Amino acid sequence: MLLGLPSHLAPQSSGRAIARSCHAIAMMLLIAAAVVLSAVQLSRPALILWPALLALAPMFALILLIEKVRSTASTVAYLVIGGASVYVYAVAVLSQIASVQSSDAFSLSLPKLALVMVGGSGLYASRGPLWATFGLVAGEIATQVATMQTHAQPKVDVTTLLGYILIVATMGGSLVARERAKRVQPNLHRAARDVQMSGVRFEIEQQASALVHDTVLSHLAALSLAKPGRLDPELVSAMEHDLEVLIGQEWLNEAAAGLTSSQVDWEATELYSAIGKSIDAGLDVAVTGDVLAVARLNSVRGRALALAVAQCLANVQKHSGTDRAEVVVFGSGSDVSVMVIDNGVGFTESETPRDRLGVKNSIRARIERVGGVVQIWSSPGSGTSVMIDLPAEPAAASDTAPSGDVPIIARSAEDAA
Repeated sequence: MLLGLPSHLAPQSSGRAIARSCHAIAMMLLIAAAVVLSAVQLSRPALILWPALLALAPMFALILLIEKVRSTASTVAYLVIGGASVYVYAVAVLSQIASVQSSDAFSLSLPKLALVMVGGSGLYASRGPLWATFGLVAGEIATQVATMQTHAQPKVDVTTLLGYILIVATMGGSLVARERAKRVQPNLHRAARDVQMSGVRFEIEQQASALVHDTVLSHLAALSLAKPGRLDPELVSAMEHDLEVLIGQEWLNEAAAGLTSSQVDWEATELYSAIGKSIDAGLDVAVTGDVLAVARLNSVRGRALALAVAQCLANVQKHSGTDRAEVVVFGSGSDVSVMVIDNGVGFTESETPRDRLGVKNSIRARIERVGGVVQIWSSPGSGTSVMIDLPAEPAAASDTAPSGDVPIIARSAEDAA
C-alpha cells in the first residue's frame, strides 16, 4: 500500500528522507569547513582565508533553497555555483595554508563532499546517482584546476571517492528495493485474490455438504424406514423438489451471490467508475484500503466523492508530470476518507491562478457542499496528497473484514490493457 506506509507514500517518503539526509550532511560538511578555516585564521591572523569562507556561503544558501524547491533547475544551479565556490575555496586554501599542498587534503574534501550530496536533491529519486556523479566531477575539476594554478600536487581524493560510493550505494539500494516492491505488488494482488477464492470454495463446499446432508442423506434414511410398497406421495414430492434444486444449482448461485456481494458493492460505486475512466485515459492508478466503506455514503455524497476524485486524478495526469497515482480509502466509525496521492512536481495552492478552478470548485467546494472536508498537502517538487473526508453511515459488523482492511485487487492501467 501507499499509506502507513501504503504504496502511495512509501516511494515519496523514502525519497524525501534520503534528500533531507543529504541536505543535512552537506550543511554539516560546509559548517565543518567553515569552522576549520576560522580556527586556522584565528591562529594565524596574517593569512587571507576570508575568500574561502565567503565561497562557502552560496553553497549553504543553495542547499536551503533546494530543501524548499526540489527541481532540476535548483540542482543544476547548485552544481554550477558550487563548483565555482569549490574552486575559489581550493585556491585560497592551497595558496595560504602551507601544510595543505595536495588536492586530497581533508580540508579540501569537505566542500567537495557537499557537492556530492546533491545526489539527493533532484526532483526524481531515480536520478540521484547521476546527480551525485555530476557533483563528484564538478568538485574534482574545480579542485584540480586550483591545484594546477597554485602548483600544488594533484592526488586522488580517496575521502571524497569513498563518500561518493557510499551515497550512490545508498540511493541505488533504495531504488532497487522500490522496483522490487513494484514487481512484488502484482503477486500480492494475486495472492489476495487466491485467498479470496479459497474462502469462496470453502464456503461453497460447506454449503454443499450441508445440502447433501439435508436432502440426499435425509431421503435415504426415509427410504430405509419406509414400509414395502408404494412410497408416500409427500416423500416423492419432497425428493423431486430437492433433486430439482440440486440439478438446477440454484443453491450455488445463491452462495456465490452472497459471497461476492461486497465486491459487487464496490464495483457498483461511482468512485470505482471514476477511477476506471482515469485508468482508461492512461493513468496508472493503484487502489488500496477499505474500499467497501464507500458503499456507506449516500448517493449525493458518493457522487460528490467520485467527481472530486476524478478531478484529482485529472490534475495528476495534466499537471503533476507523473503518470502514476494512488487512491487510498479509509473507513472509520462515522466517516469515510479518501486520499489521492502522487509524487509529481507539486504546487502551492495559494499561488494557483484564479482561472484554475479545479481544486477550488471541483474538489474543495463540491465536497464542502455535502458536509465534507478537504485537506491538501503539496509543495513544489514534493508531490501532492489530497485528503477527502465525508460523513457516512455507521459501519455494520458484517462490513468489516476480520483483519481490518479488505484485501483489494488494485486496478491499474496494465489491468485495463
